[in-house]
Amino acid sequence: FTRQAGKNVGDALKKLKEENPNIKGVIFDLRGNGGGLLTEAVNVSNVFIPKGELVVTTKGKVADWDRSFKTLNRPIDEEIPLALLIDKGSASASEIVSGVIQDLDRGVLIGQRSYGKGLVQNTRDVGYNSKVKMTTAKYYIPSGRCIQGVSYENGEPVDIPDSLRTNYKTKSGRLVQDGGGVKPDIYVEHLSNNTIIADLWRKNLIFNYVTKYCLENESVTDIANLEFDKFDDFVQYINDEGFEYETNSEKILEDLRDRAEKEKMLSSIQNEIKTIENKIEAEKKNELFKHKEAIMNILEKEIAGRYFYQKGKIQIGLKNDKEIKEAIALINDSDRYKKLLTKE
Repeated sequence: FTRQAGKNVGDALKKLKEENPNIKGVIFDLRGNGGGLLTEAVNVSNVFIPKGELVVTTKGKVADWDRSFKTLNRPIDEEIPLALLIDKGSASASEIVSGVIQDLDRGVLIGQRSYGKGLVQNTRDVGYNSKVKMTTAKYYIPSGRCIQGVSYENGEPVDIPDSLRTNYKTKSGRLVQDGGGVKPDIYVEHLSNNTIIADLWRKNLIFNYVTKYCLENESVTDIANLEFDKFDDFVQYINDEGFEYETNSEKILEDLRDRAEKEKMLSSIQNEIKTIENKIEAEKKNELFKHKEAIMNILEKEIAGRYFYQKGKIQIGLKNDKEIKEAIALINDSDRYKKLLTKE
């Protein structure tokens, strides 16, 4: 969301419609987009919503500083079906746009709950070539809800139960909630939520294997026909590297063991704990193969990036992308699309 972002999105949509006269809908991808200028969040929203529509309000402790931002221009298209993709990396201006689209029932959100960064911040010089960033207000989108996260763990926002959130309504009367980020209308599980895949990333095994693959293959076929089919080789590689990972269940079980020992109860439940440990270990052996397709898609995308750079990653990603496939299916199902945007 840098300067001219609204104009760039509008121009891209115009070009897309000119080149595809029979276009059925638009997929707008804001995954991993950390935001930027507030004014451009308004301008990007304006591509899809009418002139004079409230986009965001800032409210702080000093009422005289509160401001409201409305769209100033005619939209490029306020009717075309819109599927907007978000994830936990969508923050700030991205959340304003996705929240506005949801609050005005202008499109369907697909993916995972967004980050939850709804703060207005200003900087002040403090000398010695340093600045301090000060929070002066919060963002509120048309339904009245704030997108700022309210619960954190290790510096990261965490989900809170729906029972602890405040309910709001969209323009058509659909229920939405505050308490941290924007919740999608269609949830699609993200690979990063999987323990074994997250561990493969954290230990650089995916990165290192792709490096090995590229050293052994000077070139690959064209991007349209690129397909990774050496999963067994990858499994052998991580086994040679001594890959091991700890599941969340094992962490909880270890915590149980420590607590039981402190409370002098360990001896009476030791056998049960051991039985559960054995079952978890047996299940872990199948974990790699349960996620074979997902891991191969990741490797394929990373390999494409090495040979064809960012454009190649995007092209391969579109082919294997769960959220993209969900969005295409939705746009092709107009009845379901309309139902999702209507109060039940």
